[in-house]
Amino acid sequence: MRLTKKFPVLATKCLTLRAPTPKDAAAFHALMSQSGVTRYSNWPDAPSKTEAERSMRWMAKLHASGKGCAWIIEDRKSKAFVGAIRFNSIEKKWRCGQIGYESHPGFWGRGFMSEAVAAVVACGHDTFGLNRIDAWTLPGNAASDRVLEKSGFRHEGVLRQRAWFKGAFHDFRMFGRVAGDPVG
Repeated sequence: MRLTKKFPVLATKCLTLRAPTPKDAAAFHALMSQSGVTRYSNWPDAPSKTEAERSMRWMAKLHASGKGCAWIIEDRKSKAFVGAIRFNSIEKKWRCGQIGYESHPGFWGRGFMSEAVAAVVACGHDTFGLNRIDAWTLPGNAASDRVLEKSGFRHEGVLRQRAWFKGAFHDFRMFGRVAGDPVG
């Protein structure tokens, strides 16, 4: 398992995935303050500015820690803030990681998140040497399910009442892919 020392900036047809900085906190706070973005996640609804700043500091340090990697997603042409994507965790010994992502509703339905997930999956397998990549969605989040399936993730089952957040237990729809799985 190898996590590169140099941060892996990723470029796709329409996107640039770059390292997060504390300066991204305001855009991240604006993104996470939209109820549609946090509806199907464990992020708090309408997080405070302080929570967004803390999250951005964590994301900015994640790669250097060797425990994950986070990217800010930008539109290549306009440089507009599209969202964030990350390996929330990487288990070096097991060569596996778990991804999570959020995008601005103004970019939904345009294929941007599918493009970002495909780039991060390729980085995970090819650059970081991961064999397995996991993700979870909450029941009802069909759009995120489709994004994962387009990148070769398979629905592997439901972990009933896997986590407690937002005042309730939540089932996790688990998805996974291994190196060599076909895309889509």
